[in-house]
Amino acid sequence: MFMGEHPYRVDEKGRVPFPPVFRESLESGVVLSRGLEKCIVAYPVSLWEEITAKSSILPPAPARVRRMNRHMFALASYAKFDIQGRILLPPLLRSYAEIDEDIVMIGVNNYVEIWGKENWASEEPQIFEEAWQFSEGVDGYRFGNGSHKLESYGNLELPARI
Repeated sequence: MFMGEHPYRVDEKGRVPFPPVFRESLESGVVLSRGLEKCIVAYPVSLWEEITAKSSILPPAPARVRRMNRHMFALASYAKFDIQGRILLPPLLRSYAEIDEDIVMIGVNNYVEIWGKENWASEEPQIFEEAWQFSEGVDGYRFGNGSHKLESYGNLELPARI
């Protein structure tokens, strides 16, 4: 499980250290991809394999499936840790996430988000402002004993109507 907020600095070569507590469960490295917001998502390889297996059974005909696949896979790349526990953030992903030097790594249960410091400073107040909605349900979906069925997408849960 990944949790916590960890500030770091990207070096001149585009490398960033991962928190040691995160690296313990990421021996085979990570897959970096675009997040749904302006961030980079670092998936454990095992979770990425589950996501790719699920996405490969989706019919490619609907435009939203093709667009989602492009969003996730076009800039995705494997990253291994160097001897100092750093990974290289590819330039195109850094550009997408508007990352310069200062970043914040956010543990999000089964994956990690990497945010530019300024983007995280904008996102964080919104999270706190909307926190009450999480317990009452988001967009009509309830967590726990809610009225809408959620289906699994790897370790991610998605509304059944997607």
